[in-house]
Amino acid sequence: MKNNTINKKEIEKFSRIANEWWNPTGKFKPLHKFNPIRIKYIKENLIEHFSLKKNNKPLNNLEILDIGCGGGLLSEPMSRLGANVTGIDASQNNINIAKHHLKKSKLKINYLNCSPENLNTSKRFDVILNMEIVEHVENIDNFIKQSSKFLKKNGIMFVATLNQTLKSYLFAIIGAEYVLRWLPIGTHEWEKFVKPENLISICQKNSLKLKKIDGMTFNPLFDQWKVSSDKSVNYITEFEKI
Repeated sequence: MKNNTINKKEIEKFSRIANEWWNPTGKFKPLHKFNPIRIKYIKENLIEHFSLKKNNKPLNNLEILDIGCGGGLLSEPMSRLGANVTGIDASQNNINIAKHHLKKSKLKINYLNCSPENLNTSKRFDVILNMEIVEHVENIDNFIKQSSKFLKKNGIMFVATLNQTLKSYLFAIIGAEYVLRWLPIGTHEWEKFVKPENLISICQKNSLKLKKIDGMTFNPLFDQWKVSSDKSVNYITEFEKI
């Protein structure tokens, strides 16, 4: 199918380790460390863009679509911040884990086993999250096209991914997978990493204007991630639908 954005090999890879999603010391340990800075970045930029009140639930009533939601590591915090969250994932195993964890957290999140091209809804969202997903899809051009059609005018899409540089190969694959064993070997394929200029070009074709781009770097001394000007490995973008 030409319209298909699902990479079956990638889905199978993450389906096999789906039961690890909520284990902070398991195979998704790097994502658990990465999560606080992602949440802070999204929250602060949405407060600024939509002129929201800074309280315990600043994202109150914002409609958020979390694409490639996995086990719900980002969907749940967004829900706690007041947003109405829909989480979709092409892996049934991931959705099962997300729904199971939802019973413990007692939050209201609509989880669906699908990819953007077969999401059956007339709803349009204020915010779309494409976090650490575009490097795992079959066709990034079509994926952004299919995702952006669900975004309201003046809505925000966040895309976080890995740059295609020598440094990203050394850090994200050799370092993280083979040396430090932070991630299972084969988690990433360097050929699927995305240069910022390529991502920006694809988004522009789909009426998405770049508002912001930042690097994200890991500080081993403090064992935490921070927003940085260094976009050579991890970076995060904020686009507005025009």
